Amino acid sequence: MGGLSVWHWLIFLAVALLLFGGSGKISSIMGDVAKGIKSFKKGMAEEDDAAKKEEPKALETAAKPGEPAEASKSGWSSKA
Repeated sequence: MGGLSVWHWLIFLAVALLLFGGSGKISSIMGDVAKGIKSFKKGMAEEDDAAKKEEPKALETAAKPGEPAEASKSGWSSKA
């Protein structure tokens, strides 16, 4: 009952690596993680902007030439 389990050893080794691995390594790892998060958010924002720009184009192409866009969406035509 007095022995340490595998989880205890893993936690102990992780703490030891963090403490003795060097003081600059932790801050550099966190800096790299922050850069990755920022670039991910930037990529998602660019993707949203591209999708917003494509929506009006899709509505314009849905209308038949010579008909207003609202007429083609509702299914009725002003030409009887």
